[in-house]
Amino acid sequence: MKIEVFLFEGHFVNSVSSSISDFDYICHRFKKMKRMQRFLLTTLSLFLCMFMSAQDLPAYKLYKHNGRVVKYQKMVRDLADSDMVFFGEYHNNPISHWLELEVAKSLYESKGQHLLIGAEMFENGNQLVLDEYLKGFYPEDKMMPEITQLWSNYETDYKPLLEFAREKNLRYIATNIPRRYASMINSQGIEVLKELSPEALEMIGPDLEKYFDPTQKAYAEMADAMGGHVPANMLNIQTAQAAKDATMAHFSLKNFGKDDLLYHIQGSYHSNYDQGIIWWINKIQPGLRIKSITTVSQSEWDEMKEEEKDTIADYIIVVADEMTSSR
Repeated sequence: MKIEVFLFEGHFVNSVSSSISDFDYICHRFKKMKRMQRFLLTTLSLFLCMFMSAQDLPAYKLYKHNGRVVKYQKMVRDLADSDMVFFGEYHNNPISHWLELEVAKSLYESKGQHLLIGAEMFENGNQLVLDEYLKGFYPEDKMMPEITQLWSNYETDYKPLLEFAREKNLRYIATNIPRRYASMINSQGIEVLKELSPEALEMIGPDLEKYFDPTQKAYAEMADAMGGHVPANMLNIQTAQAAKDATMAHFSLKNFGKDDLLYHIQGSYHSNYDQGIIWWINKIQPGLRIKSITTVSQSEWDEMKEEEKDTIADYIIVVADEMTSSR
């Protein structure tokens, strides 16, 4: 009699054996394999359903100013071919902050040490402390008490970008006006500049008095938003806002050099519609290749007119209305 032996899952089985046990074992294993296949198929189906559901509920969408969806890498290639990029954020939106860091990483791949980072979130009086920290002179716990007016969401939202600059040995510029001077202008008007010391004036954009125009879109809208309740000191409020923009423009230009790419982070109001900082830079040093990114909510995007979508920024991040807040 010919006896055949074959291997099944590591077990030798006699094909003519009269023993029932081998046959039962094989049947048991096949049934188990069938159940495993069904389990894997079910799991895969659930995963695909969850994936498709996630695609139906994206955390953000990225558009070009023409209203068309654009791929992230295509945007980055365009941004890298610029002199300056202004990223307008929502201060408490985690998508804004995550993408700020990702864009910085992507631009670094293209520009290397020619990438220069600037930020509204640090007053220019803190520049020496920032420079020393970036050079590794002392640890973070020694740096933070030295920073004036450190934003409350620094740890979650702005620290990652500063640490990236430190890791890559990049320049990080504190561009904003010290809050105390903006407050003085807000309460006493532009004339208060005459009372400040030369050292204080070094921290304020020197072109403020020369170019300030309250009829410019960004500043005129501040008055319009008041409706019929425009306060008596409205001009002071507009001037204080302009002082921030003019100062951030000044320190951006002061630190910008040949072959550099300035990547600046600020609230979207400071750069939307080529206003704010961008308007001041074009006034002070026209001819630079400037690109902008802004952040809007989905409901805001849906209500915007085509002309607004076309002019608000070069790239628009549309975030879900229900997105959680970082503070």
